[in-house]
Amino acid sequence: MPQLCEFTSMDQEQKGVKQAIGRSRGGLGTKIHAVVNALGNPLRFELTGSEVHHSVHGYEMLQVMKLTMKQVLADRAYDTNAIRVFLEDQQAIPVIPGKNNRRVSPKYDRDVYKERHLVECFFNKVKNYRRLVTRYNKLACTFKAFLILASYFSVACLSFKTRTKDLVTNQHITVKLKL
Repeated sequence: MPQLCEFTSMDQEQKGVKQAIGRSRGGLGTKIHAVVNALGNPLRFELTGSEVHHSVHGYEMLQVMKLTMKQVLADRAYDTNAIRVFLEDQQAIPVIPGKNNRRVSPKYDRDVYKERHLVECFFNKVKNYRRLVTRYNKLACTFKAFLILASYFSVACLSFKTRTKDLVTNQHITVKLKL
């Protein structure tokens, strides 16, 4: 199992990487970068400060994964030349709409792009935990640990609800009361 708190140097630890809190126009905050599979189940998480752009860290996350002959769905923030070249080298199919400032808009499958809602649904499930939304944990490793726990719990709870729902609808339950 990988360690949740990994630091390469004391400089990074002192500069705030330990807490993954950054300052942006909205104030202090943390960005959660997530990769989900085709069913909406989480595969990978990374935390950064709120000043880090999506595409910078998204490129680093994609480099670790094996993407051969897979479709990669992402929003406009991940439309960079570096990510597109990397996906072509990996023989992956980018389903990423072009940014508005591109001269030639790249083509993508709009029907497949509609499935990107799964990552948004994942974030919606995780946001039900107040501890994550309000960032009660100071250190990034404890925040990430609770994020992993909450994501596993939301996936397990969802599958448990569907299983019990199937059990209830498939079986007739009778209750006898003695008075």
